[in-house]
Amino acid sequence: MDIINYKKRIADKQVEEYLKLFGAVVIEGPKYCGKTWLGRYHAKSETTLYNETGMDSKNINIAKISPEIIMEGEKPKLIDEWQGATNLWDAIRNDVDKTGLRGQYILTGSSTPNREGILHSGAGRFGKIYLRTMSLYESGDSTGVVSLKDICAGKKIAKANKKITLKKLAELVIRGGWPANINDTCEDSQKKIKQYIKLIIDNDLYKLDGIERDKHKINLLLKSLARNESTTASNNTIINDILDNDNENIDKKTISSYLNTLDKIFLIDNDEPYSLNIRSKIRLKQSEKRHFVDPSISCAILNLTVDKLINDLNTFGFMFEAMVERDLKIYAEAIDAKCYHYQDYNDNEIDSIIELNDGEWCAFEIKLGAYQVEEAAKKLIEIKEKIKENGGKEPKSLCVICGVIDAAYQREDGVYVIPITALKD
Repeated sequence: MDIINYKKRIADKQVEEYLKLFGAVVIEGPKYCGKTWLGRYHAKSETTLYNETGMDSKNINIAKISPEIIMEGEKPKLIDEWQGATNLWDAIRNDVDKTGLRGQYILTGSSTPNREGILHSGAGRFGKIYLRTMSLYESGDSTGVVSLKDICAGKKIAKANKKITLKKLAELVIRGGWPANINDTCEDSQKKIKQYIKLIIDNDLYKLDGIERDKHKINLLLKSLARNESTTASNNTIINDILDNDNENIDKKTISSYLNTLDKIFLIDNDEPYSLNIRSKIRLKQSEKRHFVDPSISCAILNLTVDKLINDLNTFGFMFEAMVERDLKIYAEAIDAKCYHYQDYNDNEIDSIIELNDGEWCAFEIKLGAYQVEEAAKKLIEIKEKIKENGGKEPKSLCVICGVIDAAYQREDGVYVIPITALKD
């Protein structure tokens, strides 16, 4: 379909590949991240089950009664927010089985559907893609002169890059990677994100499963998650944080239930702990690192401005780390790799781990300023040596991702130093 001003996504390549491999492609991710536009760019016809005001009851009723009507149209056919009528899943699976054709349907969804009534997993018929908000490379804020693939392969890198100011970096964190916001000021973008969060609390959480939740407690939980962005805070830590900061009690069962709900609407995007291929005697912690799907959410919840971030570099560091790890996940998935974090019981941490599809892994530290590079590089080398001494599999590459720096290069000790505004997949 012809769409005006479509900005290319890294996921375009994966959509094209999956349309050649599967009968249907499912694009999941948070609302407002560009799923519909991505699907529309690759589709030849479209039906949506939701409109600007919410549920489109006419199309949903048609889909539930006669799904074949919704499925009519030139292929690939985009069905937007398909989870409004989950019977479509089996109807599409049956059609794919009957025709034997690939690339017939593109489904988009902004929440994990209720599987009740779905008879078949769709294995072999559906290919699933997770779409995040835009990386800096996709939004045009990274030059892309350095490839993550080259870093992970250990290639030589020496590239100049335009130095970014601390102020501009703060603006990028606050603005976020929402496609509709990339030309907005960070102030205007934050206003939109605050309304985005409000509408999710007021409407989307109920539409998910028809359960009324305590909006006040949801807000308390969101504020605590924002305060604990880019940390491995446990549920108990979250409970104590709410008590300390808001003087209110929320029980562990409620916290767990609400976190599960936020996960279902793709509002959180935690990093799993890494332990798969190190095989070291060192004991590793198994806590996830907490992230919202975009750092702008934490900034909006905490009312963080550019001046506030610059005057609180500790908080700025956590928000910057969240932005970098969002980008690393996007770039890693494009090269068939996966992101984790590392934390052991000897108080050693690595901000981000990228595991390649051949089992090799690479270690990344994330720092705001160039003055932190030396300490970060030394830390990476020390952890690498400890893993090696304890019989583990050492990382293939070591890298410090930096904010305010004007060149990408490899140090004499082998550690890469890369500006986040120079990186791509």
